[in-house]
Amino acid sequence: MTVDFIYNLLNDLLSGFLGNDLLLILAMLLPFFALFGFITVYGFGVIYAELKVSSFIQDKTGPMGQGYGFHAGKWGFLQPVADGLHLFFKEDIIPATADKPLFIFAPFLIFIGMFVGIIAIPFGEAIIISDMNIGIFYILGIGSLAVIALILAGWSSNNKWALYGGMRSAAQIISYEIPAGLSLIVVILLASSLSMQEIISYQSGGMFNWIIFDNPFMPIVFIIFFISVLAETNRTPFDLPESESELVAGFVTEYSGTRYAIFFLSEYANMFVVSAVAATAFLGGWQSPFANFLNSPAWGVFWMMSKTFFLIFVMIWVRWTVPRLRVDQLMHLCWKVFIPIGLFNVFAVAIWIVVRGS
Repeated sequence: MTVDFIYNLLNDLLSGFLGNDLLLILAMLLPFFALFGFITVYGFGVIYAELKVSSFIQDKTGPMGQGYGFHAGKWGFLQPVADGLHLFFKEDIIPATADKPLFIFAPFLIFIGMFVGIIAIPFGEAIIISDMNIGIFYILGIGSLAVIALILAGWSSNNKWALYGGMRSAAQIISYEIPAGLSLIVVILLASSLSMQEIISYQSGGMFNWIIFDNPFMPIVFIIFFISVLAETNRTPFDLPESESELVAGFVTEYSGTRYAIFFLSEYANMFVVSAVAATAFLGGWQSPFANFLNSPAWGVFWMMSKTFFLIFVMIWVRWTVPRLRVDQLMHLCWKVFIPIGLFNVFAVAIWIVVRGS
């Protein structure tokens, strides 16, 4: 569902009321409003899921609504809403010694990076805001905005703990982008395309045609990619940039209120983006796991969202079951384990393609 499709639809409906310029502007704005609404609803939903999953793992009940008066609603559904309102109505404090323009700009920069990254995600066979022929390359490039935003947040706070957190985050994200990128190079070699839709089309024909089952090396490639993006999202066990036991709250130490909420929401939006990329690149995207069965456009949206949310569930599960790594362990895993194996996989799959083609 591109801008052209929306423009043609609006032109058929409203051509007698609005001019072509206004219709074009409206066609460009509508996907972004829909996307913002989706991210908001998704944010509340995944926060509720994290509360409930973590409670189950810890043998607790989690948020519940009981008794009379104000409470979190039946089964605690309103707890994320209450938490969101609590943050948005808190006092927004800017430290007197902070670099005010950069301090204000940093949370919006990281959110913009996550927001515009979603426009290249194919939700279905015809549901994509911008079907780019360099979709994977675009998402990798836009994701790098997070590094700039986190360094700005840490440096502009004029707080040593925030600066330590920002520098840790920059080192961590830049390092783990290498094995993640090497894993996607393998996918590009197999599909012979950077387009997200063409990569999904390559995997048509059922579960065993998915890239993760394409050859003996691909399960390892997928595991490396998933762990690498887990580190890029600063999720436990890779949450060293904001480890409470060492750095108070890391790069968000001086943030409060709405700006803190934006950082919080951006983390969950980033989880969605990387999970959707993993589902697209390795798990067939909107393709059905059954050849020529349950493969209609509506089912395509269901399969894409199911795979994405399953990977998000795994991220939540890992957070509440695996302890945090040390900094040296984090870098050792990247530079001495994942990158050498990633390079080997690139050459091994290239040879596999040549041998299979001959």
